[in-house]
Amino acid sequence: MNEPQKPSAETPPDGEDRKPRQPERLWHYRVRFRPQGREFTAESRIADLAHGELVMVRTDHGPEPAVIAGRAASFTGPDMERRATSVIKRRATREEEEKYARLPILEKEAYDICQEQIRDLRLSMHLVRVERFFNGSKIIFYFTAESRVDFRELVKKLVQEFRTRVEMRQIGVRHETQMTGGIGACGRELCCTTFLRKFESVSIKMAKAQDLPLNPAKISGVCNRLLCCLTYEYDNYRIMKQGMPRVGRLVRLDDTVYRVIRLIPLSGEVLVLSPEGEERLLKEDEWRAAEPVQRKPQKSHGKRRQGGGKNRPRGRQKKKKQD
Repeated sequence: MNEPQKPSAETPPDGEDRKPRQPERLWHYRVRFRPQGREFTAESRIADLAHGELVMVRTDHGPEPAVIAGRAASFTGPDMERRATSVIKRRATREEEEKYARLPILEKEAYDICQEQIRDLRLSMHLVRVERFFNGSKIIFYFTAESRVDFRELVKKLVQEFRTRVEMRQIGVRHETQMTGGIGACGRELCCTTFLRKFESVSIKMAKAQDLPLNPAKISGVCNRLLCCLTYEYDNYRIMKQGMPRVGRLVRLDDTVYRVIRLIPLSGEVLVLSPEGEERLLKEDEWRAAEPVQRKPQKSHGKRRQGGGKNRPRGRQKKKKQD
């Protein structure tokens, strides 16, 4: 007789509930690959990582060291998944910590060598930063320039010097400020250095919509471009201004015609000017009850000459010679 089969570990015997396998809990942290670099969210199965601890993070070109900047929120909801840009594999070893400590020194040496080669070749470029991969497989040189630069000879000399892959990347002034870092007019660290991942297009229209002074010194950042924070509340101002009378519009209220001179969307009020030059602040129910007034078309002074300038006399014409 065949012996009865014993229940396997994967298949529970009849009568027991099949419990679904619980997913392993992940912990989320904020990490920085450079001391003054921006922060990224990384997930890990290690629960007790402390601030300032060095860990190894998985990247496309191999493990890279990163410093724990703090914890990040892990729970967002029962049906929501926490997104992370990186994965922490393990803590760094003693040798990796020593190598990571020498990395800024090696990058500074590469910066000085490249700067000397730029002067010798007389290239019109400004070297901003040097990044060296942790495993030494590649060095990236970031620079700014007014126009395109032929750096082929420079790359040859750098490859001969470092015996590794060399990449030259031309960046703009906004990316240069992002790398160098600094303090903004608000007194905090620059947004592009801390959390912004990409630069949105900023226009002077955003400053006008938020009633900001159009002084370039007040709405420009360290990079001498329009402040990135102008985009933060622009959509809110644009939505709040929908339905409000435009600046310059004439409205009639209490048998008086007023001209709109300013909108205050945060409080829902409108500032108007009377014909006598007195200002009046209208609440939302007042300016909604006001009747819009159509401007009278301006009369044209004088009559246009028919034919334009074609029939105008051009002075005395020379007499034709008689045959």
